[in-house]
Amino acid sequence: MPALKRDVRRLPLRGADLVLLARHPRWKGLGLDHNTMLVVECDGPIDPDRITRAWDRFLDVCPWPAARLRRPFPWGKLHWAAGSRETLSRPPLRRATITTRDQLHGELASELNLGIEPRREAPLRVLLVDDESARPSPTRLLVLTWFHPLMDARGGENLLTHLNHLDRHEGAMPWGEAPPAFVPDRAPRPLLERRRIAGASLKYLRTLAPVPPVSPGGPPVPPGRACFKHESFVASPSTDQRATREICWRVALVGKAMTELWRRRDLAEVPCLLPISVDMRPKGELGATFGNQLGFHFARFKPSDTADVPGLARALRRQMADAVRDGQIEANEVAMEFLHYQPLSRMLRVLPWTESGELFSFNCADLADWPATLAERFGRKVVNAFHVPVVPPRPGIGVFFNRCGGRNNLVVSWIEGVVTDIEAARIVEVIREGMGWSGAN
Repeated sequence: MPALKRDVRRLPLRGADLVLLARHPRWKGLGLDHNTMLVVECDGPIDPDRITRAWDRFLDVCPWPAARLRRPFPWGKLHWAAGSRETLSRPPLRRATITTRDQLHGELASELNLGIEPRREAPLRVLLVDDESARPSPTRLLVLTWFHPLMDARGGENLLTHLNHLDRHEGAMPWGEAPPAFVPDRAPRPLLERRRIAGASLKYLRTLAPVPPVSPGGPPVPPGRACFKHESFVASPSTDQRATREICWRVALVGKAMTELWRRRDLAEVPCLLPISVDMRPKGELGATFGNQLGFHFARFKPSDTADVPGLARALRRQMADAVRDGQIEANEVAMEFLHYQPLSRMLRVLPWTESGELFSFNCADLADWPATLAERFGRKVVNAFHVPVVPPRPGIGVFFNRCGGRNNLVVSWIEGVVTDIEAARIVEVIREGMGWSGAN
């Protein structure tokens, strides 16, 4: 037994991982999934053996795709644990075939709602979907689904980058004797300094929402399935893409769409509060793959502010600039690490406005551009790619952007019962109109 323990490798969860895993006490007993999904459409079929060979080579240098979630004691640190190489198995790969394009959404929705139990199985899996309806030649979609606390959206893209790199370089490892850093370095600051920063961050959080936000998530009852709507658009040549690509403009537009929903539901017109994720990886570098490398800025505005989208975007821009100047985003990243010492059911109580079970008004994120290094993958050209995260039951709805080639992808993700398909379509239309987009072919 001691020999087995010496072989075990451990990777502590990061603060942002814990936020994704946390449960509000009012949600106790709800069987919520934590999946997120990356959908990549290619211009032709992919040989599954190329993927399995790449997985095997990747596990030779990095064990975390085959790890299991562990917590040694109720108060111990949650971490990923992996044994020696001979004990590791590659993540499962499944294949499906569709004969009409209409079947694709159902296949993806089923995959998104198929839970992952990270204590007993690999924290990610692969689905290959053959679309035989595509003409003149069939296309194939590669769907990577993972337990969200394992990595963020860019981490999923990094993982595909590494697997693709291994697929293109047979024989010796392409990295030689120095593989890339798959996990982040340890925090360089001493504990006392981190405690001071975390305390100041908590003090700042207590000023953000004197009136708790409201969301369409409704009462804390067992939620339904995860639902999503995906659309691809192209920008008009006359659109100021630099301005509209900015996250503050997009949050303002999403806020306008949500305000419409709020008023139809006769929800209280209290200030909106939402987290904007900020990638903390070094600029210009691939960065770590595993662990959510995120800090958060908390945007605030009144529903009435959305009547002037350009003005609201300017105000949100000033808020974010102030947060960067004052070090609040970096401080938030430091503070989240102290969630390790809380039970899961108490982690979200750190946010002082969550007594009723509300967290935020809605979720929104721009997941940026598809990496140029993944223009081709496993020998096939990438036609489009987008992310579908599952949102928590409160707020129960989120809007996510990304770009791939000339396509602007928009995903509305919600929990069944929070909004209807018609309401989700209206949110998409408000955003499309405000962005000046038209439908992609």
